[in-house]
Amino acid sequence: MLNTSHATTEDAKATTDAFVASSPHIRQRFQSLIWTCLDFELVRSALFYAERYYAMDMDSHDARHLYASALLRSKQPHSALKIVSDPNEQTNRCNGCLEIRAQCCSALGRHRQARESLEARLQDLSDLPSSTTSSRTTRAFSEEAALRCRAGTFAMKGNVPGKATSSFSQALSLDPMVWEAFEGLCSLGTAPEVDQIFPPKPIPTKRTAPAEPPPIKVQPGPTAAGAELFFPDTGQSILLRTRKNVPQPLRMELPNGPRDSIAASDSFFPTENSFLQPPVRHSRAENVPAGPSHPPARPLSSTDETGPVQKRLRPTTRQRSIEATKTKSSKAIVDETLKKARARPALTFANIFSSPSRRSQPVQNSKTIIGTGNNERTVGNTVLGPRRSTRLLSGTSNKASGKVGHPPVRERRRQLTTSRSRSVETDLDDDAIIAAAEVASSNSPASEASPGPNNWTPVDEQAAQETYEVELAAYYIYDLVRRFAKATRALSVYDCYTCLTEIGQMPAVHQQSSWVLAMAGRAYYERLEYASAERAFRAARDLEPYRLDDMEVYSTLLWHLQRNVHLSYLAQELMNIDACSPQAWIATGNLFSLQKERSQALTCFRRAAELDPCCAYAYTLSGHESLDEDLDKAISFFQRALRADPRHYNAWYGLGTCYLRMSKIRLAEYHYRKALEIHPRNAVLLGCVGMTVERREDKAAAHSLFDQAVRLAPDNALVRYRRAKILISMKRYKEAAEDLHKLRDSSPEESNVVFQLAKVYRLMGDEVRAAQWLAIARDMSPKSVNKLKKLIETVKGETGGDDRMDEG
Repeated sequence: MLNTSHATTEDAKATTDAFVASSPHIRQRFQSLIWTCLDFELVRSALFYAERYYAMDMDSHDARHLYASALLRSKQPHSALKIVSDPNEQTNRCNGCLEIRAQCCSALGRHRQARESLEARLQDLSDLPSSTTSSRTTRAFSEEAALRCRAGTFAMKGNVPGKATSSFSQALSLDPMVWEAFEGLCSLGTAPEVDQIFPPKPIPTKRTAPAEPPPIKVQPGPTAAGAELFFPDTGQSILLRTRKNVPQPLRMELPNGPRDSIAASDSFFPTENSFLQPPVRHSRAENVPAGPSHPPARPLSSTDETGPVQKRLRPTTRQRSIEATKTKSSKAIVDETLKKARARPALTFANIFSSPSRRSQPVQNSKTIIGTGNNERTVGNTVLGPRRSTRLLSGTSNKASGKVGHPPVRERRRQLTTSRSRSVETDLDDDAIIAAAEVASSNSPASEASPGPNNWTPVDEQAAQETYEVELAAYYIYDLVRRFAKATRALSVYDCYTCLTEIGQMPAVHQQSSWVLAMAGRAYYERLEYASAERAFRAARDLEPYRLDDMEVYSTLLWHLQRNVHLSYLAQELMNIDACSPQAWIATGNLFSLQKERSQALTCFRRAAELDPCCAYAYTLSGHESLDEDLDKAISFFQRALRADPRHYNAWYGLGTCYLRMSKIRLAEYHYRKALEIHPRNAVLLGCVGMTVERREDKAAAHSLFDQAVRLAPDNALVRYRRAKILISMKRYKEAAEDLHKLRDSSPEESNVVFQLAKVYRLMGDEVRAAQWLAIARDMSPKSVNKLKKLIETVKGETGGDDRMDEG
């Protein structure tokens, strides 16, 4: 099952990736996002989405146009000019691109080229902008979300982190696509889990034509011949017919099978129908009050409903003739209804329970004629019994008609009223009777009811395909932003392994963008994997040679790698790109620091801080340059860095180093642990905490911390060297010798490792190897005469915890 699910996911992903290259909906969505960000002055977000669009389709003129616009707004005219000056785009260049080129040249002081671009623009004054301008009419997110994001940015720069967090969170709650708000929360260290902001969504599926259900066969009950035009027999006595059909008590259980015979229909339900006649059509001469009623599906004739129309008699004093006439009419009506009901028992049963929630509606097309001494309900010219649904809804019953010769009919009505529950009475409404009449009027004894024809047309198919492509485009961008959010958040909490994993799961076209490569370089740098970090930064510069972001980290990486030539070239290029950028001055300061020119390095770092007072890294590097000369000055620099960015762990580390040199072990351990809270996976910080614990004479805890550091960074020389020294102090010489030999292989030019090897063999009593390593140490550092004398005086069994053996 797992393999099948994984294969299904991979197929869906492949389908989505194949869809990207040819979908206009993705392009429209990107264009809307970019223009919305540019219009709302969210330059960082516009640059993010523009690079995603450009990486997805580098051959698209619209992608180039938007990417250049975002670069120009972000004050990177060199990169924008490179994009719009592509020789392959000379023929497809729009008037907007010429305008961008003129602005870039003006910002760079190339006024002649700016004039040439404007002259080319003047040759065609027709407004033929890029097709991307049409997307500016739609907003990807609201203006309120953009304003809250900008308010958060100002609060963060004004060192009000609480307000900044609140504003960014409100912006993301309005729309998660405001990228700057998410980056701001990551910078503040308050970003929630990505699934809270970007919950996972399933891959959309295309709507298809509905499947046709099988035909439904309706089996009606038995019907008598000529049921459509059935005339009741008026010659029989109504008393004899009703005695056969004495109403039975209500039984709610369903019958076991279909009603197969006329005899099986002698139950309560057909008898009830004798008092609930379908509505009868009136003649125009009758004055019938209008009222709501359910019209039948097809017109019914008077012969269908009530049989022969009885002649209406005037009320006279001869009461017996009147009663006889009414007796004949009642007999005809009851007889007709009983026969109809017996012919359709199964259908009547189904109609009663088909819609139990429906209320019966009063029939108002009947009128009451007040005669002499009695009340009669008549419909047209036919005298009817009181309609049960009308009586139930009105809550009243008709008065006794005063008839003397018909006690059985009155008794039947009482039994029906008392035996039936109110719920079943209300279910038996006029619609059920009309439906029964419609089915009864059908000529075929059994009919096949099939659903309507399949109305799925090519227009519906096209609409479904269009909807599917729109949803798939939205899903692609949403999932892409979600992956970037995961990688960015992981890097902000220094979970570099997760960051690199998320980068590896991104589409290949985005993995090769400069944004992603620079992110990978920073992740490798924080993991102390300097070789991999250098390759990533170099690839990012090859793709975007005028890039300024993250170049201060790249310059520090080259400082660690002792790449003097590469660092010099980087500093000069950054100065040529933008001499007013803090990245250029930081790279130049790192170059002077590598050349041991500390005063010039401090000048460069100070200049970088003046250009960007919020640049905590410039203050931190100034503090590191001042460590060997003035500890108080270094502490001041580190504190200023923390005021600019409280999460800058390098400043906490620098303060810990200052207090350690001042022998303030408790303060040093406090600041080291604060740095470790921000970056819990940094092996160097773990080693520094281990050093302070070792100074407190807790060697077991210190050794545990060094072990953790070595597991995190097996190739880091500093933490392994610290562990070797504590192993020597714990008289575990063989383990210390193993660590030192590994350090000798990885750092053959490090003289401190050679001195420690000579010391270990001297303490172990191996005079031959001790003399051998002592000679090597003398050749590597001939000026270290005092250390050599101290090493020769070391005898077997002495403690090895003397830090003065270190050269520095």
